[in-house]
Amino acid sequence: MKKYFGILFVSLGFAASAPASAALQIQSWTQPDGARVLFVANHAIPMLDVSVQFDAGQRRDPAGRAGLAELTVASLTRGVAGGDGPELSEAQILDGFADVAAQEQAGAGQDRGGVKLRTLSSQAEREAALTLVARMLAHPSFPQAGLERDKALAISGIREELTKPESIAEKAFMAALYGRHPYAADASEASVQAITREDVVAFHHAHYVANRAVIAIIGDLTRAEAEQVAAGLTRELPQGAALPALPPVEPAKGGQTRIAHPASQSHILIGAPAIQRGDMDFFPLTVGNYILGGGGFVSRLTDEVREKRGLTYSVYSAFSPLAQPGPFQIGLQTKKEQTAEALQVTRATLDKFLKDGPTAAEMKAAKDNLAGGFALRIDSNGKLLENMAVIGFYNLPLDYLDRWIARIREVSVADVRAAFRKHVHPEQLSTVIVGEDEPVAAAK
Repeated sequence: MKKYFGILFVSLGFAASAPASAALQIQSWTQPDGARVLFVANHAIPMLDVSVQFDAGQRRDPAGRAGLAELTVASLTRGVAGGDGPELSEAQILDGFADVAAQEQAGAGQDRGGVKLRTLSSQAEREAALTLVARMLAHPSFPQAGLERDKALAISGIREELTKPESIAEKAFMAALYGRHPYAADASEASVQAITREDVVAFHHAHYVANRAVIAIIGDLTRAEAEQVAAGLTRELPQGAALPALPPVEPAKGGQTRIAHPASQSHILIGAPAIQRGDMDFFPLTVGNYILGGGGFVSRLTDEVREKRGLTYSVYSAFSPLAQPGPFQIGLQTKKEQTAEALQVTRATLDKFLKDGPTAAEMKAAKDNLAGGFALRIDSNGKLLENMAVIGFYNLPLDYLDRWIARIREVSVADVRAAFRKHVHPEQLSTVIVGEDEPVAAAK
């Protein structure tokens, strides 16, 4: 469903500005309303990029209302009412952004939801665009017609996804890993159909609040101008009550799920909940994963499963940290008749890596590649903005990006072995296979 709604994703009183990071000069402060702000000045081009994020992701969807977070954020541009300005229709909002050549995006992921804006930094244009964003966040009108249209679009997308083996596998995979945890909840036709305008209004009121806003700003502004921008974005947002604690992520129980599908290939996912944001094992896991399956043609999985045996065109592994332990995942596709062999080789390759760890030569190559390619992760304001939003939302250190390469370089073979053995347990890995001729649900 998320693909149909665009991209995606405290003390009171002014806190003293946090120490700036050396290279990016990230400045951070907390507004009197509780919003946290991260700012980087970049005067190279007359542009401004802004992100406003909230704890309003899919994990906050109420029971039986999966899809509400995405419908809410999608509805922000459907109309504006109240506040200091006139009522605005969806067409007027879109025309308002177009008139000043601004681009707005809204979306919700697992943990967070919110909006992004790219606009010219000249005062007239930026003020017009920022005013529209602030009014959308604080005073959306949530017209019924717009909601019904979004629901129909979402349901159409869900129906289409249910025909695709890769989508079916991903849904079953998250259900196998997370059980009753909100991370497993996935929008269905029934859950979207059940969402009412009252649900959307209530979700917005509970989650789009000033004291839980995280604002990232990068562009052609001074610090004083950035303070004005940030204050304006949350000025009319209410204060929110504490959110209920989410249940813990339980250790996965492993097992296998087979789902029939007429596709010519089996789609296979293997994994378990593994790591959350802020865990310093992220760096040894990143280096180790590059060697295992994240490095493309130079990874062990590609060498063993594709190059030596021709069982797949591509195979990968990845860690996806979240606010709570996010998944470790291995994915591949293979001919149906090769499913058993591909699974055996994949698991054997992982088991050997967990047992022996990487070689010194693999470590050097992985660290050189990761360090050498880091610049591509931050080579635009848009990429920097997303990194800043992640730093702010997950309370990562302000020097996180500055020290990223150094932390990668510091990783040892022992670090990789210890991190993988701590976070990846073969007996807890769930396997989902979509494409078998006969479905065997939850087969062991």
